[in-house]
Amino acid sequence: MSYCVNCGVELEASLRECPLCHTPVINLKEMGKEVPPSPYPENRGQVEEVKRKDLGILLSVVLTATGGTCLLLNLLVFNRSLWSLLVIGICICLFVFTFPLVYYRKMPPSLSLLADGAAVAVYLYMIAYLTPSTTWFWRLGLPIVAIFFLCVEIFVFLLRKIPLSMLSGALCLFVEIPLFCASLELLIRHMLARTLRLSWSAVVLTVCVIIDMALVTILVKKRLRNEVRRRLHF
Repeated sequence: MSYCVNCGVELEASLRECPLCHTPVINLKEMGKEVPPSPYPENRGQVEEVKRKDLGILLSVVLTATGGTCLLLNLLVFNRSLWSLLVIGICICLFVFTFPLVYYRKMPPSLSLLADGAAVAVYLYMIAYLTPSTTWFWRLGLPIVAIFFLCVEIFVFLLRKIPLSMLSGALCLFVEIPLFCASLELLIRHMLARTLRLSWSAVVLTVCVIIDMALVTILVKKRLRNEVRRRLHF
């Protein structure tokens, strides 16, 4: 029996290298003789990768089973209200959100975002259906969803059509944030029949304007832009 000269582990006679430290094994007495095959397999076993089709089937089965069983439980046992609509709405949203990643990766981002917005709007309507009044959905919920996904659509469009850097992308983001906040506050005040003016969103607007001015200055001044990129490693 021989031992590794590097780590001292005990070696089989057929080994050509140490299984622990991979140091070559040289036996002067057996040089020129035929070496018996190694007792260890040469090729490592590999686990077959899961295909997107299989993952899509699994996800569809889980979501369908969840929505269907909750619907049956709602109709047969706990039938005082249609609470199963909430679970079914979540399943629909999860299916729509994961569709471009699992089922069809070639879907355009604009179409995917449109489907996501529609799924969220449908889910909010299901919630509104279970409430005494649907006024909040038409006057607040649906407009907020529309404005939010419109902002995301514009941002994604700029990313795809214009080669934005990290700084210019941040500038676009800090332009859209105060616009969304101002729209949100105005919608809330309109629903509550209050005076249309800005209060808390004005603070957000002020902070974002300061950040935007700083970003514009950095983008215009080449030396500042290069220094920021160097320090932030992008």
